Amino acid sequence: MSTVDAPTIIAAGLDDWRPLVHSLHARFRTGDFATGLDFLVDVGAAAEAANHHPDVNLTYTHVDITLTSHDAGAVTDRDLEMARTISDLAAERGLEADPGRLTRLEIALNAADKDAIGPFWGAVLTGEAQAYDGNQVADPTEQVPLLWFQPTPPRDDVPQMCFHLDIWIPAGQLPARIEAAVAAGGRVVDDSESPSFVVLEDAEGNKACLCTVLDRS
Repeated sequence: MSTVDAPTIIAAGLDDWRPLVHSLHARFRTGDFATGLDFLVDVGAAAEAANHHPDVNLTYTHVDITLTSHDAGAVTDRDLEMARTISDLAAERGLEADPGRLTRLEIALNAADKDAIGPFWGAVLTGEAQAYDGNQVADPTEQVPLLWFQPTPPRDDVPQMCFHLDIWIPAGQLPARIEAAVAAGGRVVDDSESPSFVVLEDAEGNKACLCTVLDRS
């Protein structure tokens, strides 16, 4: 088992899937609950056979599937193989993927001393102070978005609490998402790190980062 980077994933020809953060994501349109449930029965059998299990979310209209190798903390060869298997199962049922709708949300909080506040946020978000691992608070049940702490020097001229949102999207969606945000009254604050991330703000100065997996170490 070896980890694979974003360019390798993109070159793998997995048209149904997109890399977001440290995982692979796909959405398959099912149209009704029963079709989605039957599809997940197939996916579950394939996962058991491979001993590699995705995270799934079943709704009435679609199924969202996430693949990552938790022991590696990244996407690996076995995730690529499982992605191909799941796409084949979807094709057999005539289900179409909808990669343009994929999004993952993270929250960033400016912190002059993350260790002083991290356990608190672990406790209020998950009920466990130990959910703070020294850099972030991750809810294993994914009921709340990941919260990470951005090192920030103490300053008297900015609010003590300063959140912003990181919205992870497929790399190909970045130009259209920026265009939509600007058309809706926002503006680009900083695109010097594009396509890794672009900072935008709304009409009142509230900021958000549109993030992709491209051009990251």
